[in-house]
Amino acid sequence: MDGTGIDLIVRERMKVVEGDITRLDVDAIVNAANSSLLGGGGVDGAIHRAAGPGLLAECRSLGGCPTGEARITGGHELPARHVIHTVGPIYDQHLPVEAARLLRSCYVESLRLAEEAGLETIAFPGISTGVYHYPKTEACAVAASAAAEWLAAHHLPRVVTFCCFSVADAALYRARLGIVD
Repeated sequence: MDGTGIDLIVRERMKVVEGDITRLDVDAIVNAANSSLLGGGGVDGAIHRAAGPGLLAECRSLGGCPTGEARITGGHELPARHVIHTVGPIYDQHLPVEAARLLRSCYVESLRLAEEAGLETIAFPGISTGVYHYPKTEACAVAASAAAEWLAAHHLPRVVTFCCFSVADAALYRARLGIVD
């Protein structure tokens, strides 16, 4: 381990990329969804638009998803073969400790579904950091620690990618994970 508190072998299984999560060729991308799973704004809307109408039809059959849980669907017209939908907490509707617990659960449940499906690669956006107003620095800390703990105890997924839409967000994740380009 180094100053990040993340084992070096575990850190080698984590990546940070900048760009559009809908363009990633991975086994699964994670959708920061709303509880209906029927599309919305931000990452959720972008994923639904890129995946095409088949994703919406499949999501209708799931009956929604509570905060902190996750559901898996096919990727439809996306390069990713699956979409794992998770509902993050709306930050100001919870005490900070409860918001952190729910956010951590989003990552753990998504990773659990990926493992159950035998998926080797998964990409996460910044869950709850858009319209749900979770502070980005705190959300990054939760994401990094949840992923590191999972990877230390499990073989799958082999690689966890944090897909950041902005240069600033990518820098935040790289600093948290101790990744130097």
